[in-house]
Amino acid sequence: MTKSLRLAIALVLVTVSAAGAQDTARMEQIIQSHVSAGTFMGTVLVARDGAVVLDKAYGMANLELEVPNTPATKFRLGSITKQFTAASILLLEERGKLKIDDKVKTYLPDAPMAWDRITVFNLLTHTSGIPNFTSLADYSTIKLSARTAESSVVAVHDKTLDFGPGEKMSYSNSGYLVLGAIIEKVSGQSYEKFVADNIFTPLGMNDSGYDSNTAIIKRRASGYIKTPAGYVNAGYIHMSIPHAAGALYSTTGDLLKWEQALFAGKVVSKASLDRMITPFKNDYALGLTSTIDKGRRVIAHGGGIDGFNTHLAYYPDTKTVIVALSNVNGPVPGAVAAQLGALMHGDTVTLSSERKEITVPVATLSKYVGAYELGPGAVMTITLEGERLMGQLTGQGKLPIFPQSETLFFLRVVDAQIEFAADASSLVLHQNGRDTKANRR
Repeated sequence: MTKSLRLAIALVLVTVSAAGAQDTARMEQIIQSHVSAGTFMGTVLVARDGAVVLDKAYGMANLELEVPNTPATKFRLGSITKQFTAASILLLEERGKLKIDDKVKTYLPDAPMAWDRITVFNLLTHTSGIPNFTSLADYSTIKLSARTAESSVVAVHDKTLDFGPGEKMSYSNSGYLVLGAIIEKVSGQSYEKFVADNIFTPLGMNDSGYDSNTAIIKRRASGYIKTPAGYVNAGYIHMSIPHAAGALYSTTGDLLKWEQALFAGKVVSKASLDRMITPFKNDYALGLTSTIDKGRRVIAHGGGIDGFNTHLAYYPDTKTVIVALSNVNGPVPGAVAAQLGALMHGDTVTLSSERKEITVPVATLSKYVGAYELGPGAVMTITLEGERLMGQLTGQGKLPIFPQSETLFFLRVVDAQIEFAADASSLVLHQNGRDTKANRR
């Protein structure tokens, strides 16, 4: 090897190393922006092709005892649980215990007549029409007391279906409670034991399990809510209530093991995995979403439960895993995962604090005033107050939006941008790595 060639190789290695270090530094800067705002405490892990790029903890696992989070801290997962439930159903199908195209009443014969056409597949894809029990008026009371999976299912028996099975997709925790009951009926085991025996133990996920209100679980984080006055303890939920829809806990390290095993074909067969990650309606597959972000496929799911929000994402083309677990309620884990995912794939990430506001004539601002439909029941209403545009999403408060250009605006309280069409006929909401178009009404 010539001296010049050795030098060239050395320069390449130094350049690559410096770029990697810079990316890690930028990752820290992104995460710290949320930590400094008081909207994130928790753990974050980023890995590519089996190599861990970042694995760190932030803030406190318990504020009252001043116990810091560590990479080994355990967090309630919320709806990340659903992919474990979907995998459990597929395992049972592979073993000949059920078929996901079967009617639910094949396994739960006491289900009401209204459920006659609902299949296991409908439950997995949120297309059953069974109303979401966490949206019921009495949910705040329901969540306080213990229930079996079977009794939880019976509680939604008398609810009118929101739509005919398969006609639409509407996120429903109720459907995953029914799946939990089916798993217990078919396997003869509790949901907790089935997942432990068939997923956690074989994969060496020793820091994962079904959460409990009474058991001593070492290194478990406490959950909080951020208020204008500071953090407060999250409300109580009996952990029998979320069941197969959201009752599991885990760590970033264990979730890395899960992603690596799942996508390496070590959990379910390739045919089952393909079905698990193929969207049916609204980008939702079986316990997972599958979307395209800037030409890249992302298979992911978030979770939210009292005091905790989580996000787990996998980019199959680059085998990139991103895990963000937080013991503060709020959308930050999804934002962090999207920002780190963009950074890992060479995109530039601009934080809200780094965006510069410009002055735009009131006449230009005025033409954007109106209502824009993001989706069923989700409308972004734009109003003008003085010389400032305000944005208000259905069911939420008004937020000021700041011009970055004559068509592109940004929010400060959340990391999001609103981009208007030049003729004001539509807008695009850029948030959490997703671009959602809304036509003007």
